[in-house]
Amino acid sequence: MSSNRTIPEPNPSLTVAGGEPLVWGRRTYVMGIINLTPDSFSDDGLADDPRAAVDLAQRMEADGADIIDVGAESTRPGSQPISAEVEVARLLPALSAICESVSIPVSVDTYKAPVARRAIDAGASMVNDVWGFLADGAMAPVIAAAGVPAILMHNQSQAQYEDLVQDVIAGLSRIAGIAQAAGVAYHNIVLDPGIGFGKTAEHNLELLRRLPELRELGFPLLVGVSRKSTIGRVLNLPPEERLEGTAAAVAMNIAGGADIVRVHDVKEMVRVARMTDAIMRDWRPEGWPNR
Repeated sequence: MSSNRTIPEPNPSLTVAGGEPLVWGRRTYVMGIINLTPDSFSDDGLADDPRAAVDLAQRMEADGADIIDVGAESTRPGSQPISAEVEVARLLPALSAICESVSIPVSVDTYKAPVARRAIDAGASMVNDVWGFLADGAMAPVIAAAGVPAILMHNQSQAQYEDLVQDVIAGLSRIAGIAQAAGVAYHNIVLDPGIGFGKTAEHNLELLRRLPELRELGFPLLVGVSRKSTIGRVLNLPPEERLEGTAAAVAMNIAGGADIVRVHDVKEMVRVARMTDAIMRDWRPEGWPNR
């Protein structure tokens, strides 16, 4: 992609989720993951337990999460799709209770327009679509009508690329264009390179290493590497032992320009994010001593 391409300037004051402004570039936002699935890859699913989901959401908020992301369908490799009706039935009791119990924005992790519509009606203020509006053509109009931010992830069925980074950039540019053509505001689009989705471990490592190149698209970036299999392959560790690997990846993601990091271990990753922000973004905590 040409280096002299004109890039639109983000207007950070206009991206709002659940009444909370997301000011890009000032610090990194931490998104906590809540899985309402019986088959989560990291064995943290809370299917049929809304009370436990609410408790986890409140704990994440207390630990410093900026956003809670709630999903009711597993997207791990080999998982079986579920219908919108099943997803709604599994999602709404916990999602509604979480929205009532926390003061931070709540995102819904779904690629189905009917689920997104019901979740927004129940209080969700952001949508995280792992297929970037490509799986359901009705998703973009739903998001445009609701006026909520959407995270659009690069995804494909086969891990085959002519030029990995440029192909991912082209794919993300395409789905951002689809969103804008449907009426989704520029400031409501966040892009995700899709680590672990349609990519090999080598692809994932290269994308993470070259993350700054994705900044050329001019949109905020979300990166999700928490406990993923690439970390497990590098360290030869199961999901429950990937905390340190996740911390290293999160720090490097922030150094590479990630605006949101999506994580399971909120307390630890908030600390990683704040320390990395202090180094990379000149962020300082309130009451920082002038000495």
